[in-house]
Amino acid sequence: MRDVYHEELDSIGRTLIEMTGLVGAAMSRATAALLDADLQVAESVISADDAVDALQHELDSRALDLLARQQPVAGDLRTIITSLRMSADLERMGDLARHVAKVARLRYPEIAIPEDLRATIAEMGRIAGELARKTAEIIEGRDVNAARELPEDDDAMDELHRALFRALLDKTGEYSVETAIDVTLIGRYYERFADHAVSVARRLIFLVTGERH
Repeated sequence: MRDVYHEELDSIGRTLIEMTGLVGAAMSRATAALLDADLQVAESVISADDAVDALQHELDSRALDLLARQQPVAGDLRTIITSLRMSADLERMGDLARHVAKVARLRYPEIAIPEDLRATIAEMGRIAGELARKTAEIIEGRDVNAARELPEDDDAMDELHRALFRALLDKTGEYSVETAIDVTLIGRYYERFADHAVSVARRLIFLVTGERH
């Protein structure tokens, strides 16, 4: 019975890794849809978010079932509770990728991002993908040192977010209200995606060490 129990705990970890891969791919594809005005890719990102939601529901159900049946304590209890919180972060990351894709769909066949801001958005998308990739590796390896380094990537995202706002303010009047709103929202989506990745990393540190940040 204990072997089955620990296999169930391990399966929760595998689901978290799968979710991380899905949300990272979703944000990368959403970025491509946004910069290329690719309606088909945008629609695929929007519809694929259902898979992330389904995995979250499945993970949460299994975790709650373990809590009820096994009444875990100490490290196992921390694993289950922390995994529930991680899954919520990852589900939100999937939602943010979907939001980016929805902007691409809304503005199709036009490209929502002005030419002079495309490089900034492309770099935000690249960092988002890297954050997701590193987050999956951190979860899989329970790598506390890598988890502690992840906020450095978030700092780079925050700087790009600020640069985006500076560009908007510097060119007030040159962009339509519609474009300014789109860019403001999109910048926020990437920034929040990074924040949730850092949140997952911090939860991993707590899971492994018991240290709170």
